[in-house]
This record gives sequence, structure tokens and C-alpha cells, in this order.
Amino acid sequence: MKNKDVVDILLKFADVLEFKGEAPFKVNAYRRAAWNISDVEDVEKLWREGRLGDVPGVGKALVEKLDQFFRTGHIRQLDEHLENVPKDLFDLLSIQNFGPKTAALAYKELGVETVDDLRAVVEDGRLANLPGMGPKKVANIKKSLELFETAQKSISIGMAVEIVAEVIAWLQENAGDKIGRISPAGSVRRYKETVHDIDVLVETNDGEAVIELFTQFPKVTRVLGAGATKGSVLLDDRFQVDLRAVPAESYGAARQYFTGSKAHNVKLREIAKKQGFKINEYGIFKGEAKIGGESEERIYHALDMDWIPPELREDRGEIEAAAEHALPELLTLDDIRADLHAHTTNSDGQHTLEELVGMMRRRGYAYMAVCDHSKSVFYANGMDEGRLLEAVEAIRRLNAEMSDFTVLAGAEVDILSDGALDYSDDVLAQLDFVVASIHSAFKQDPTARTIAAMENRYVDVIGHPTGRLISRREGFVLDMDRVMEAALRTGTALEVNSFWDRLDLNDVNVRKAVSKGVKLSVNTDAHHQRHLPMMALGVGTARRGWARKQDVINTFPLDELRRWQKRNR
Repeated sequence: MKNKDVVDILLKFADVLEFKGEAPFKVNAYRRAAWNISDVEDVEKLWREGRLGDVPGVGKALVEKLDQFFRTGHIRQLDEHLENVPKDLFDLLSIQNFGPKTAALAYKELGVETVDDLRAVVEDGRLANLPGMGPKKVANIKKSLELFETAQKSISIGMAVEIVAEVIAWLQENAGDKIGRISPAGSVRRYKETVHDIDVLVETNDGEAVIELFTQFPKVTRVLGAGATKGSVLLDDRFQVDLRAVPAESYGAARQYFTGSKAHNVKLREIAKKQGFKINEYGIFKGEAKIGGESEERIYHALDMDWIPPELREDRGEIEAAAEHALPELLTLDDIRADLHAHTTNSDGQHTLEELVGMMRRRGYAYMAVCDHSKSVFYANGMDEGRLLEAVEAIRRLNAEMSDFTVLAGAEVDILSDGALDYSDDVLAQLDFVVASIHSAFKQDPTARTIAAMENRYVDVIGHPTGRLISRREGFVLDMDRVMEAALRTGTALEVNSFWDRLDLNDVNVRKAVSKGVKLSVNTDAHHQRHLPMMALGVGTARRGWARKQDVINTFPLDELRRWQKRNR
């Protein structure tokens, strides 16, 4: 049982109690316990040792409920509550602006039990007639509902790359010498932030046998089709994965064709046609003669173009740049020297400072920045000045013991509703690195607040600049031109937050930042070791925005980073 499972069940319990109108102190007790447990290194170990009661906020009654959960996977009292609430309650509550109290009102007055019910009462106007609703709130709920429904039809790139890696590893282990090269294709290979299905391409001379094997992948719940060149399956009744089998002589052409995008391929084929070539998934042809197909590079080179990295293939000028041999040398994962935004158990991270440092060192980084939350983010165990300075001293002591790795003592400092920072300059001056972020009051002039934060000489990076969550929350409205002008003027970097549900800045804004000369910082915002591999998602997003190594501050050697910081200029 993972900490996350326990936290999730307690937060669900709190939501159900709030939906049913229980006293706020009862609701908040479950939420406080959930946050405290999120700080524990291994809650299952505490349970086995009979020490759950040592966690603040976990009293005798809650210990008994968690004991049930660890033993059975259920909490009887929660199951009893769930018998009298809408069957899709937790889906409804995942829609931003539609909290437990609003859901309870809609259920009682309008019979809203499902997402479909909610859509109906939004569209026919009945929701707007409820007490306390009004046009603005209904409009926000409608927008959130549309975002939720879109997210349900798509797969996050974070999940997609994990699925692809698992499928490829399984085929390589089980198919033996029946397969050669194997690769993701489609939107996954282009690192789009969401995809609709997952494409894998395999080189083989025995397509029928390989595809038959593919249908036996352990997570397959339904076979949609299986032939000699293509197999389609559903994993876990949700994720469609297509495997295409091609011979070696066509592997490169197929890889180019099935990577896309459609707009990129259409333009490429138009150019090829004008030059007397024909391109398809089997190869590139001059008349009837096949002149290439085994390698993807040959397709582009035959048209006198440089090979185009897959992340750029969106028909955003990459074909023209390739024809002029003017493509940028894109950022790579190997270029990253540090993660400059990570959390420890001092706020809401799951690992101690020493554990996190060990993980970063094993990833080959040369340095890192610990940026735990500031005091206003109380729900994430934000640190007051005393706790922060104690943490800084701990980092100083640890650095004294290491000769080949450096920890920058930092903080993720909240940008408050009036644009002030959560710590004074006297406190910020004692830190090595500062990420400033907006976490609340999203509608209170985020542009002016962000610019105000950048004016501070101690702020190095603006964290997840638009505040979006891809699956459930649109970013707040920023005047990105003004923000980027201020970033350039003040020498402040903008973050590309690599967390799968953020990827913020997105690729379009990365491209704009790069074009203006604004520096970026690609970070994981890690709260757990499982977040650290997400650096690849941030790098993929940065590449989609044409970012180069020199555009990203955490590719710098540490002495160069320090020279770059405005506090040291």
C-alpha cells in the first residue's frame, strides 16, 4: 500500500462527508490527516509497526479505519456513505468549480448523479437557477466540464510513454530474433502533451507471428484487430495501442510516415511531388525506382533537407528550416546538469534531503536546488522562516560533506495576491536559489503579480507560469508578451515544469520565449522519486518549442549558473 493510496482514500472520505453536510471540523480532520500522511516516508511500515497513531491528526478512530484499509482495501464506513451519494460523485468532484457543496445542491435539487446529468442541467439552464449560482459560476463550470470531457478522451504523454516503454520491453523480451528495430510512433514520438491512441512500429519479417504475440501482452483486455501488418488492442479497457509490422527495407519510411503529424506529412509530400518524388510508408520513389526506405534520414536527405527531429514535425516552419539547413540543435536529456525545483519532507515531498540528493546523483546530475514550499501554502506543509533557515543550515552541512555534488538551498516562494513574496528580502538573501510561483487567487491580476515577482533580484525562476493542470484546469490568463518582456529585462527564467499534468510552459510558449531570448529552466517539481524521470517530458516539451541547450539554465555548469543569477551580477 503506497502513501498515495492512503492519502487518496482519506481525501475521498473528506469529500463524501462534505457532500453529505457533515460538520466542517470532521471534514477538515480527514484532510489534515491526509496531508500529514503525505509527509510520512512509508505509512505501511508505520501500520505494520503499530505506529499509525504517531502521525499528527491520526487518532484512535482513524487508526481503526486505516487498519481496515490496509487489511481489506476498503473502509466499511466509507462504503456505507457511498451507498447514498451519486454513483459518479468522484468524477463530478474532479471537475473544477464543482465542489462537494455545489454537487450536493445539484444532486438534491436537480438529481445530478453523473457527468452526463451535469452536462444536461448546464445546457438547459437549470443549474443557473440554483441558489448562489449565477452566470459567471455556471460559465466556469461549463468550461471545466468541457476540459474534463476532453481529458477523458485522451491519454497524457506521461502515461503514454510509460505504456510504450512497457510494450516495447515486453516484445523485446518475448519475441526474440523475430524483431529488429522497434520504436514509438505517432503523437507519442512527437511528445504531444496528450494523445488519442498509442502507436508502435516494429521491424520484422514475420509480422503475423509478432502481432499474434502482441495480442498476448498481459494488460490486453480486448483485441480490436490482428493481421499480418497491424494489430490493435485495448489495454485495461481504455488505452488503444496499435502495432505496425514492417520489413527492414521500409522501416525508415514507415517510421517517418506514422510519426506524422498529418500537416507535416502533407507538406513534405507536396514538396516531394514537385521534385518528382513520391513518398509513402514503403519508401521514397523516383518514378518506379525505389531510392530509399530503410532509414528515416534518407527520406529527408533525398529532398535536400536535414533530418527533422520528430518533436518539430507540426508544420510550424520546420520543413522550411530543414530545406535551408537552419534547424536548431535541440536540447537533449543528456544536456541537463541539474534539477532546480524539487521538494523534500520539509514541505510536501516524500523523501528526505539526503534521499533526494542520492537520487539526483544517481541520475548523473552535478547539482540540484531544493525548493520546498513557503509558509502561505499551509496545505502543503509550507515552511515558516524558522523552519526554512534550519533547512538551509542542514543543506550547508551536507554540502560540506560532498566534493562532487552541490545542493542549492532554495525555496518555492508563493507570489501572494498583491504581488508580494511570501518571504522578505532579508530571508531570500540567505538562499542560493528562488522559484516564485502563484498557487492561489488565480484571477487577481496574475500578469502584474508575476512581473512584480520578477522585479525582485532574488527570484531566479517563475514556476509553472500559467498554473494550468492539463487534465482539469485551464491556466490563468497571462499577458505572455508582457511577462516575457519582463523576464528578458530582469534576467528571470521561466520554468518548463515537467510534471505530466502541467508541462507549463507549453510548447507554443516555449517557442515564443526562445524567439525573444528568454531563458528557461526545465524542472520536475519532484515530490517523489517517481517524478524524476518526468524530466524527459519537460525536455520533449522544450524541444517541441525549438529550445536549445543554451536556452536552458540547468544545462549550465554551476559556476556559469551563479554568474547568470541577477543577484550575482
